[in-house]
Amino acid sequence: MLYQPWPWYVSGPLIALIMAILILMGKKFGMSSNLETFCSMGGAGKFTDYFKIDVKSKRWNLLVVLGSAIGGFLGAHWLSPNPAVDISPKTVEKLQVLGFESAGKAYLPTELFSLESLADPKVWIVLLIAGFLVGFGTRYAGGCTSGHAISGLSNLQRPSLIAVIGFFIGGLIMVHLLFPLIFGS
Repeated sequence: MLYQPWPWYVSGPLIALIMAILILMGKKFGMSSNLETFCSMGGAGKFTDYFKIDVKSKRWNLLVVLGSAIGGFLGAHWLSPNPAVDISPKTVEKLQVLGFESAGKAYLPTELFSLESLADPKVWIVLLIAGFLVGFGTRYAGGCTSGHAISGLSNLQRPSLIAVIGFFIGGLIMVHLLFPLIFGS
């Protein structure tokens, strides 16, 4: 059972149960808020008031980050008997046309995320711009995809619904318009 993806009717109720527990405890879930906590722990509050927060009240969410890292490592190295990603053959074909030969074979495209790829200045530019946009967008939207889509929607927050709709629209624009422009031949 651990070697296969869990069906929605198992994983969905588990996520709902966790969210119900967090709501009852008065907690909000989201990964990007941990970045604020890390910056505050590192002394960023000395430079800007934005990072003057009560770190102790956010320690529980740092355990989520630790658990995600450990769980991801265990899942990738011991619970994944086949490193191939189960994606549509049509998608694999489109990605291979764009130069991503690792499509369907690796979770992260080695053309972008291997040590060898870092020799290409185009990869650095793409990763730096993407990282900036994700970081800026996360703060501008008041949270990340997990925070809005899981926690915000669980709390029936209208801003989270608007943010999630924006995430999907942005994803569609990226995949169908920008991705081919950036990586097309």
